[in-house]
Amino acid sequence: MEEKKLDINSVIGFVLIFGILMYMLWQNQPTPEELKAQEKAKQKEVVKEQKDTEEAQTKETTAEDYSAVAATDSVQVAGLKNKLGAFAYSSTLPSASDKETVVESDLLKLTFSNKGGFLSEIKLKKFVDYDSIPIYLVKDNNSGFNINFGTTDSRILNTKDLYFEPTVTKNGDNTIVSMKLKVSETKFLEYRYEIKKDDYMLGFSIKSQGLNDVINSSQDINLDWKIKTYRHAKSISYENRYTDLIYEYEGGKDNNLGQRSDSDKEVDDVTYIAFKQHFFTSILLADTPFKTASLKSKNLVKDEEVDTVFTKYFEAKLPLEMTGGEINKNMNWYFGPTDYKVLNAYDRNLDEVVPLGWGIFGWINRYVFIPLFGFLSSFLPYGFAIVFMTIMVRIVMSPVTYKSYVSQAKMKVLKPEIAEINEKYKDNAMKKQQETMALYSKAGASPMAGCLPALVQLPVFYALFQFFPSAFDLRQKSFLWAEDLSSYDVIAKLPFHVPLYGDHVSLFPILASVAIFFYMQMTTGQQMASQPTQEGMPDMSKMMKYMMYFSPLMMLFFFNNYASGLSLYYFVSNLITIGIMLVIKNYIIDEDKIHAKIQENKKKPKKQNKFQKKMKEMMEEAEKQKKAKK
Repeated sequence: MEEKKLDINSVIGFVLIFGILMYMLWQNQPTPEELKAQEKAKQKEVVKEQKDTEEAQTKETTAEDYSAVAATDSVQVAGLKNKLGAFAYSSTLPSASDKETVVESDLLKLTFSNKGGFLSEIKLKKFVDYDSIPIYLVKDNNSGFNINFGTTDSRILNTKDLYFEPTVTKNGDNTIVSMKLKVSETKFLEYRYEIKKDDYMLGFSIKSQGLNDVINSSQDINLDWKIKTYRHAKSISYENRYTDLIYEYEGGKDNNLGQRSDSDKEVDDVTYIAFKQHFFTSILLADTPFKTASLKSKNLVKDEEVDTVFTKYFEAKLPLEMTGGEINKNMNWYFGPTDYKVLNAYDRNLDEVVPLGWGIFGWINRYVFIPLFGFLSSFLPYGFAIVFMTIMVRIVMSPVTYKSYVSQAKMKVLKPEIAEINEKYKDNAMKKQQETMALYSKAGASPMAGCLPALVQLPVFYALFQFFPSAFDLRQKSFLWAEDLSSYDVIAKLPFHVPLYGDHVSLFPILASVAIFFYMQMTTGQQMASQPTQEGMPDMSKMMKYMMYFSPLMMLFFFNNYASGLSLYYFVSNLITIGIMLVIKNYIIDEDKIHAKIQENKKKPKKQNKFQKKMKEMMEEAEKQKKAKK
């Protein structure tokens, strides 16, 4: 019999067939998009199966027979009682699940969780962030609300771990959500929320019924509220700069923890606590003050060059008291915009949450700029409202600009005479000072007169510096190339990050810097021409030249990440000021007339007030003593 040998042709054939099969498998493998679609389909099937299972279980276990079913599982019930004591009852109810209750008003969409009884999601329906994503103050476990208490059977419990039973009822246009943590049908701890149709303020109360023999009143009962604030703005650093924890205490005083560094503080008699983001805020208000409050703030932005989900972490620990063996605390929640008009309407000192400046600066913003801008923006686009408000401010301040310029013109006219006095009494500083002051007095001029108008303008300058970053109305309002007047404008993106400047180029700060340069060139030139040269004094002209270049450069860097509305104001303001100064210089002030008037004033007898007389006597006495020593 002939032995069968391995045929080389068969081997080649098998190899070819195997190669063809592998090629066909490779060609027909699913694409990444098809794999994702298959994965999503599988996930949908799993979710559907879980949902069907839950619905089936819910149908099988009705409210009537649930207690009977739970009672049969004696081991589970015994375990719950051992762990939760009297509150084990709440975990045997149908509500003992991670289900949620959703309630909507015209302004808010609120999601209440059975576990913990608090809000697991808060959506502001009328706002979106810089990337057109809806604004959520609470979502995906970024916030927590818990009451920690001891029981009479020596247990320490946290409400965040326990199940509440939800009930939703209507009271006219208002919706009442009751979340009850039950010991029995007649004994419970209740969170009661009242949601109004068109209001960001919610009624909120914590009340207990029949728990005087369950909760240990001799131990501390602590309310713990915390949140990690979401980033909502284009600039992380700019938003974080205006994100802060603010509180009211001792019957109307207000303070904050600081916007930059980590901080914690113990405060007494606290009436409200605001976890303030730049343009959105969560506030807990109490009808009666909390005796103490432990407050904490932590900055979560470690590197401003890296996109960050959260900006800051806030926490407040507050004591709850039992009165007559029960808890009864009436409060309110505010979840809404950091808008001065909205917050001020509640008449609960919430306008202090908006950083308008202290003292006179806040007064100017509250009673001048906010009403004025509100009036202008009611019929003008917001960019034009800023321009018109700037024009009005500069016109009102023009008399101050005029006085400053006249004072500098007087000093310029007197400069030759001052130089003569300096030369004549160069070896006698006291006499030189006497003669100089006498000349100023006779001529009706003063070197300080040019500085005082600038000091008068400082409150207005600082008030507007506070106003524009806090103006909620500017949020997401466009003007020319700026898409959002409450944030920086972008005309070019840089492929790298420049320290202090950023990774973009904003045009409004460039225009404002150029306008400031020309304004300072005019003012420093006038000041240098009017300032007399004093021996032994530093050369002020060099300092002024440095400032003329340094100030615009500082403006360029500092404002590149600031609100474009603020840069627009400074650009227009400096343009108008330059125009006013040119008009004053070329059409109003005549240096020859000023010189003639000064000469006329010098001829008139000048009465000296008591202060001037006293100063003259002191200087004369000093001169006599100096001569006597010689």
